[in-house]
Amino acid sequence: MAAASKPHVVIIGGGFAGLNAAKQLRDADVAVTIVDQHNHHTFQPLLYQVATASLSPADIAGPIRAILRRQTNLSVILAEVTGIDLARGVVHMGTDELAYDYLIIAAGSTDSYFGHDEWEKYAGGLKTLDDAVRMRNQILLGFEAAERAHTDDERRRDMTFAIIGGGPTGVELAGAIAEISRHSISRDFDRIDPRQARIILIDAGPRLLAAYPESLSKHAQSDLERLGVEVRLNALVTSVDERGLTLKSGDRIEAATRLWAAGVQASPLGRAMAVEVDRAGRVLVNPDLSIPGHPNVFVAGDLAALNGKDGKQLPGVAQVAMQQGRAAARNIMRSIAGEATVPFQYKDLGNMATIGRNRAVADIHGIHLHGFIAWVIWLTIHLVNLIGFRNRFVVMTQWIWSYLTFYRRVRLITNPGTAAD
Repeated sequence: MAAASKPHVVIIGGGFAGLNAAKQLRDADVAVTIVDQHNHHTFQPLLYQVATASLSPADIAGPIRAILRRQTNLSVILAEVTGIDLARGVVHMGTDELAYDYLIIAAGSTDSYFGHDEWEKYAGGLKTLDDAVRMRNQILLGFEAAERAHTDDERRRDMTFAIIGGGPTGVELAGAIAEISRHSISRDFDRIDPRQARIILIDAGPRLLAAYPESLSKHAQSDLERLGVEVRLNALVTSVDERGLTLKSGDRIEAATRLWAAGVQASPLGRAMAVEVDRAGRVLVNPDLSIPGHPNVFVAGDLAALNGKDGKQLPGVAQVAMQQGRAAARNIMRSIAGEATVPFQYKDLGNMATIGRNRAVADIHGIHLHGFIAWVIWLTIHLVNLIGFRNRFVVMTQWIWSYLTFYRRVRLITNPGTAAD
């Protein structure tokens, strides 16, 4: 730990919020400690590309120590935070304790199964690199199982992919799986035609991409349907099992591969602190991102519940987390200097989702884009925000090669714990 004469800032989480908070404190006269249960930062918006065999886990992740190696006032601890004692000012890591003067909690979120946690073993989500590799295995194993199936019913079930949730992750997964089956592996098998795969995107609401303008939702649905994706709207899932899922309408979908992209809930650390939280477990913070009654403790990213200028809850997306991480760090510097903290002001840079080759939708400052131009903007923004020159170069090379050939190089079925595949 750093010298006692300097205020000690502890940051829980090395995601977008935590990493940006740490960088903001680079030149501050403080000692910074990042605590994370993983040793790497993951560029989560591209997890689906690992899950669909376009990129390797190493292409979208980097060791936290390496990313921040030039920051001399910072140290990193690899540990799981098991609790926070706000009264004593300590973070619990199992039997170990870490004292802080200021705390930024950026622990992120997990998948929400809306009270049906038993569904998780049948329909895994996409939050970590291990999730992405496991999902890649599931998708590829579906085709392998179909190749050796003995009946047409088995073969149809093996080549049915049900994605639950029509937000950006669900839309991107559905489009990518459609392109895999129609192009990337269409000639790789002897007994099956992967182009006959059934990809079903299911959402309980009346349209896809509910947070986007309705016109872009329609474009996204149209693009997916042109790729051969079956879109089921107003379709509430009532049960999920090892064979498939059932809808409220009574319809039964037999699907060997079930992927969850329907909802998130905040890290359990929020509820563990005995502070006020919303239904999703997000901490209700002050406008300056501090916890009421604890002016030295800030919450940023998916764990923070705060409304924007329009009165609506700020979304759990990367750009919100990045801005909140920096804002929390700046408020800590103001507190140390004896200045008043300031409310967080979110600058909306727009929303976008990719659907497949030459297909994307984007809402940027009220300008609605779709098709090729939106896809190019999506590519550019994600390349710029990737951490590390190697990552950008490798990802750009893979995208160019995939664009020219439809080839997806990382079609390996491996142990989901191996993050270097």
